[in-house]
Amino acid sequence: MRCLARWLIDTGPVLVLAVIAGAGSFTHIRDTAREHGQSGWMAWAVAVCIELTCVMAARERQRDKKTGRARRGPISWPVLVLTGGIVLSLAANLAQAEPTVWGWITAATPPAAFLVAVSMLERRASGADTAPPVQAPETAPPAVPAPDRPALDTGQDERPGPSPALVDFARRVAAEHGKAITRDALRARLGVSDQLATDLLHTLHTT
Repeated sequence: MRCLARWLIDTGPVLVLAVIAGAGSFTHIRDTAREHGQSGWMAWAVAVCIELTCVMAARERQRDKKTGRARRGPISWPVLVLTGGIVLSLAANLAQAEPTVWGWITAATPPAAFLVAVSMLERRASGADTAPPVQAPETAPPAVPAPDRPALDTGQDERPGPSPALVDFARRVAAEHGKAITRDALRARLGVSDQLATDLLHTLHTT
């Protein structure tokens, strides 16, 4: 409701001016057409054609500006049509005026006010069309899924076994020992760690 009231306050006077001025100019053009042989609905048709031609040309001129259309020649087609419509409208209104300066001024007031109102409405429309778009708030880029990690091995860590040369040497030491050699004896004779002595003893027993 507030938006409608604001729109009426802002645009209402321009629309009222356009309607009243257009009606006055329309009446002058219709009367001029009647006086020059266009009777009945033809007089109304002439007035409608002239008034709507001005509105259409003004709108087309604004559309060309918005789209950046390049004109061909010194003057664009919409501007030429708008100029012709203005000239016809003023001529028809001045034909109904008294042959005095104030008569011409008062007769030219309705078409001039109508064209001013149309230009104001077109100016507002073009301003709304060219308003900069509201930028959307920046959003974080979508998260890239991390590569699947290999499943953890829940079993015992695999360690490389003793070298074949060390196994052969341990076998000779065990044979010289004369009886079943123990881990501690094998570790003391070879000067290796407890774990390596355990591995060597296991290898000797399995082979």
